[in-house]
Amino acid sequence: MSRPVDPVGPSYCDLRHDWTEAEARRIHDLPLPELLFSAQEAHRRHFDPAAIETATLLSIKTGGCPEDCGYCSQSARWDTGVKAGKLMQVESVLAEARRAKSGGATRFCMGAAWRSPKDRDLEAVCAMIEGVKALGLETCVTLGMLTPSQVERLAEAGLDYYNHNIDTSRDFYGEIVTTRRMDDRLETLDNVRAGGIKVCCGGIVGMGETSIDRISMLVTLATLERHPESVPLNMWQPISGTPVMDTAQPVDPIAFVRLVALARILMPQSVVRLSAGRGAMSDEAQALCFIAGANSIFTGNVLLTTGNPDRDRDALLLERLGMRTLAAPPSDPAPTA
Repeated sequence: MSRPVDPVGPSYCDLRHDWTEAEARRIHDLPLPELLFSAQEAHRRHFDPAAIETATLLSIKTGGCPEDCGYCSQSARWDTGVKAGKLMQVESVLAEARRAKSGGATRFCMGAAWRSPKDRDLEAVCAMIEGVKALGLETCVTLGMLTPSQVERLAEAGLDYYNHNIDTSRDFYGEIVTTRRMDDRLETLDNVRAGGIKVCCGGIVGMGETSIDRISMLVTLATLERHPESVPLNMWQPISGTPVMDTAQPVDPIAFVRLVALARILMPQSVVRLSAGRGAMSDEAQALCFIAGANSIFTGNVLLTTGNPDRDRDALLLERLGMRTLAAPPSDPAPTA
């Protein structure tokens, strides 16, 4: 039987910021072949479907965070075995960045377990940013909440991306964090945007939220005035001692593929990254995620305090799929609307 000439469903390639949750749910619940077709159509309009961006994440200050995020091993409120450490020395961070670059990474991400950075610490972080950029890598940091003046200082250092996840839906947010509000996170994103730094913002699934919560999280991002340039999707991994251990439910692989496809359709120009939890995914599940529009992964065997597939496994998988990593940071997609 010949392939139909007309698409199997409506086209969702346009860049929009007026998505409704009802509309997103209808797309999410499409028969999987139709959903993947629409996601691939959107993906191919803006990206090379065989290219994967690679990034490496380093914890530059581990543990001791005063926040009560119920999923996090680095909160000082939970007995997880993670000890509070000091901010790494600049040269130690740059040594890790060199190793990341030699392993093929194009972006180097640095995370510190703070509610918000102190000015004295920000100076050291800015030195790290400047040093990493001098190596020819894109830079990203996640430091907690930022004031406009702190954003300005990071921008002066040449920071490319700031990561600040909204974690989950507005309705579920209070179930996992009480020391800050969703609006606090959105305010930091506004500050970052106003300072001219690109946004990396996604969330975590598998904490006990519903599929409606997951869809709502993506709609929150897709209705921002500008979509995040990077959207990391994390699957929560069991961490003994955290409150989420009592509510967590593993995410069905096909349900996660649907979420990736929805992210691609709602935010067609954004890079969608498979982040924490990828080590527990089969090769087949990862392949489906790439078909659904994921086009970035973290490389290296540790993400902050959780495990990650080693680079050899990633290289072998991409070789089997006939895909490749980007050799240099991608250029910004041309705006369409």
